[in-house]
Amino acid sequence: EVEKIRIKITSLGLTDSWITADETIQQLFVECRLNNFLAEETPLSLPKPTGGQRIHYNYSTVINVSKEDNHAEREYLKSILLKPDLRADSLKFTVVSDPPEDEQDLECEDIGFAYVSLKEIFQKQRDIVEQDIDVFDSQDASAVIGKLTVTVEALHALRSVHEECK
Repeated sequence: EVEKIRIKITSLGLTDSWITADETIQQLFVECRLNNFLAEETPLSLPKPTGGQRIHYNYSTVINVSKEDNHAEREYLKSILLKPDLRADSLKFTVVSDPPEDEQDLECEDIGFAYVSLKEIFQKQRDIVEQDIDVFDSQDASAVIGKLTVTVEALHALRSVHEECK
C-alpha cells in the first residue's frame, strides 16, 4: 500500500491589510514546505484577491512516504511523533508575491505564513479537510492577514509510522 500525505491548496482570501493596499503586490502563489524535504508550489500565480473575494488554486500534491524509498521522510515523521518539543512538526504554507513580468527587478516576496501541525492531526486522529487556516503576516507573526483553505490527509501515514515506532 502506498502511504502518502495528500495536500490540497484550495483557495486564499485576504483581510484588509498593507498587502491589499500595496500596489506592487499583484500576483500571489502558495508554497508548501515539509521541513527541508519538500517544497511544492502552486503552478499558477493568481491576481491578488480584493474585498472579501477568494482566489482559487485547487492545487493538489502528494508526498509519498512509503517505507521503500522514503527513509528520510519517515524518520522525520517518527521524530514528530516521538519528540513532542520538535518545533518543525508542521507543514508550512507560504503566500508569496510574484512580481509582474514588467517589474523583473522586484523579487518574489514572502508575505504570509500558515501552518498545519502533523502532530495535531495524529493526536486528534483526524485529517484536515477543506479547512480555513490563518495566514500570519510575514512582518508581524501575531497579525492574521487572511485565510487559506487547505486539505492535509496524513493520518493514515502517521498511524503507519507510529506502528513502526512501537
